[in-house]
Amino acid sequence: MTPGGKLLQRLGLDRPELRAWAMYDWALSSVQTTLMVAVFPVYFVQVVASDLPASAASQRLATANTIVAIVVACLGPVLGTLSDFVAAKKRFLGVCVVLGAMATAGLFTVGQGDVMRGLSLFVAALICATASTVFYESLLPRIARPHEVDRVSTAGYAFGYIGGGVLLAANLAWILKPELIGLSPASDPRSPAGTLPVRLALLSVAFWWVIFSVPLFRRVPEPAPLLPPNERAGRALRLTLAQFGSTVRELRRFRQALLMLVAFLLYNDGIQTIIKMATAYGAEIGIGSSDLIAAILIVQFVGIPCAFLFGAVAQRFGAKRSLFVGLSIYVAISILGYFMRTATHFYLLAFLTGLVQGGTQALSRSLFASLIPAYKSGEFFGFYAVFEKFANIFGPLFFAITIAVTGESRLAILSVILFFVAGALVLSLVDVDEGRRAAREAEEDLARQQAA
Repeated sequence: MTPGGKLLQRLGLDRPELRAWAMYDWALSSVQTTLMVAVFPVYFVQVVASDLPASAASQRLATANTIVAIVVACLGPVLGTLSDFVAAKKRFLGVCVVLGAMATAGLFTVGQGDVMRGLSLFVAALICATASTVFYESLLPRIARPHEVDRVSTAGYAFGYIGGGVLLAANLAWILKPELIGLSPASDPRSPAGTLPVRLALLSVAFWWVIFSVPLFRRVPEPAPLLPPNERAGRALRLTLAQFGSTVRELRRFRQALLMLVAFLLYNDGIQTIIKMATAYGAEIGIGSSDLIAAILIVQFVGIPCAFLFGAVAQRFGAKRSLFVGLSIYVAISILGYFMRTATHFYLLAFLTGLVQGGTQALSRSLFASLIPAYKSGEFFGFYAVFEKFANIFGPLFFAITIAVTGESRLAILSVILFFVAGALVLSLVDVDEGRRAAREAEEDLARQQAA
């Protein structure tokens, strides 16, 4: 094997379908970095909703994010199960990409005063982006062998950091210096000419998302359906709705996967709270916007090697132990956040977050994938998406309640530790070997039934 081949094998990317699967993280992360975190929220508050009080603009944006979480939490399990029955994971994923990219491109036309149109397109884009992860992640156990899952999952997150970080860096460069792309600075930053660099950044996300999704559609095979062709059209939807109710009951058969979901719900609440509230908290204590943006880029580019590192650590010590390491560092992040005073402190927190953010989320995904039978991946990853979306609601809500009760944002940052501790306690109850044995037995039972 050539040195390049050995490196790809160590990274979990030695086959074309694995590299193609990881490239979708590269494509989709642009939505999170430019659209959800760094560019559109600022543009919405400062330009689109500039006629409203800043608090009212932020409230509308928060409501939009809540709508996205609720819609995906409701639709995820149904769509995931349906994709299992009719072998339509890639088709559903393609619909999400096309519609989501169209909504994202539509944001190019949004200017000052277009509050409802801007929010509607923002919600549509994020619903499609988030729903697409149900089908994307459910492909993982179909293309990766059991011993490869951890590394392939972390490689996907690393690719995501690269893709999202590269596009965000380019976006910020031409927003700060429009002359880099041949534009002249406008006297009125809220005029169509003044907002053009930002609107071009949003438009670039649509093209980035579509272009770098192509390898997945070309290289990753569609898994076989659970229904024969002559039965799919008439029975698929009926079976999907019936299966939705039975999935909750069937999760009892895969008790370790269910425990993993509960643990993930708890500690991911803490992770999502830090992701969503860190920049707001930094701005509140007086850290400048340029420092906040620089910190976002630090998280992205530190996360690239560290996501691969977590995959290597998990290969040697196991995903569960590696997750405990990540959660311990998150506890340290919360404690340091309580004492944070300067931009230097914020940079340190950004570095620590980049160290563990991608690794913990990637290993959570791969550990759950190893605890479920592959033929039910779409169905169970639909529920994984539900738990992931609920983590977007409870953590920030608890953060806000803590501020309301104590009047201290610093205490709210410190309170996030509770989510990491509770999640770690439930994670400690997960018997990984038993869970993997149950998943293998289910697959063997299905094979015997099909052979008969």
